[in-house]
Amino acid sequence: QVQLVESGGGLVQAGGSLRLSCKASGTSVSLDAMGWSRQAPGRQRELVATLDSGSTTKYLDSVKGRFTISRDNAKNTVYLQMNSLKPEDTAVYYCHGVPHGSNREYWGQGTQVTVSS
Repeated sequence: QVQLVESGGGLVQAGGSLRLSCKASGTSVSLDAMGWSRQAPGRQRELVATLDSGSTTKYLDSVKGRFTISRDNAKNTVYLQMNSLKPEDTAVYYCHGVPHGSNREYWGQGTQVTVSS
């Protein structure tokens, strides 16, 4: 059974940094297509960053140069390093992934990120 568990959210001042973690079980992040999305109150969910099995990354334009998605295969964990945070980055952040050979996408429970001005 695939499970994704996020951690690392919290309250930070504008300009600060946070690192979100997504610990996977039941699958191997080294082979999977992984990503982070976020949803703010009253807004549609948006895709923030993706990382494929070939280590190609893509980012939402508004986070380019500030956020970095990466993975640690030994820890079977995907990270989202967020720097120079802005109040508009406030949202619930979700980790998600498609296991290698599967067409089903799995989602974590989300972690709240709040950036104060």
